[in-house]
Amino acid sequence: MESAPSKQKFVRRITSIAFMATGLSLLIADPALGLERVLPEESLSIWKATIFGIVEGLTEFLPISSTGHLLATKEILNVGETKLSEEAIDSYIISIQIGAIFAVAVLYRQRLVQMLQGLFGRNSEGKKMLGSLITACVPTAVIGLAAANSVKDNLYSLWPVAAAWVVGGVCILAIDRQNIFNRPGKRLEELTAQKAFLIGLVQALALWPGVSRSLVTIIAAVLVGLSLKAAVEFSFILGFVTLTAATVFELGTDGQQVIDSFGYTTPLIGLCVAFVAAIISVRFMVEWLEQRSFAIFGYYRLVIGFAAIILISIG
Repeated sequence: MESAPSKQKFVRRITSIAFMATGLSLLIADPALGLERVLPEESLSIWKATIFGIVEGLTEFLPISSTGHLLATKEILNVGETKLSEEAIDSYIISIQIGAIFAVAVLYRQRLVQMLQGLFGRNSEGKKMLGSLITACVPTAVIGLAAANSVKDNLYSLWPVAAAWVVGGVCILAIDRQNIFNRPGKRLEELTAQKAFLIGLVQALALWPGVSRSLVTIIAAVLVGLSLKAAVEFSFILGFVTLTAATVFELGTDGQQVIDSFGYTTPLIGLCVAFVAAIISVRFMVEWLEQRSFAIFGYYRLVIGFAAIILISIG
């Protein structure tokens, strides 16, 4: 096991690399330097790409819905006005998830290595966790592939997002009042395949934008008997797999459209910023829950949900 100081040193080193990569991208993209542009004229400015990266990284693993925040950010920044540009910006948003994915890979690398060892029969606990992880991914993948287009056509707007924010906030506060988040539970290594499958089924609810994949998986994991700490960790690792699959699928189908629309610079900036923001976000959530209540996320969802409803209502 790594010591806490060495783990922090490793994270700081990786974060510094991400900052340097972002800075280098900004330099390359700065026309004031007189460097020749080898990229197409980008329809997404650097500062907007940076904002998307911040929003993606900060919200991806918190139980407040990254999709909802990114949809709201699209409206606020007034991007994706035409059908073609909207498809491109949606693909861009998914592509910068790579930064958040890499953040979890860095922070939970020991757990991922443990499962990799289990794959080759060298770690029994890692093998069991890997089995639970795969089991949880199956129902989400099946439901997601079947319902993705319908969800995008009917639910990707601010009213469904605002409603989901409010309902999610009420659920968090109701569960917190029952003291369910604070009760002792099982370790992640004790999660069975059957309970993992139930968590995967519940994760499919996050197809509704604003629900939050992190929220529903944490609640489901706690309700099937995991401790809050184990539930949060499983949510992060399950998100790593789910987001990786979604990103690979998106880039495989629309990756060229992202490059044609935005070049290489703004996606690189977005994912580097998302990486740094996700590191900060994940560490904040873990440290917060060690000492404080989960209820803060419920109050946040209620505030932003009602604020969104008011703003939408007044145009």
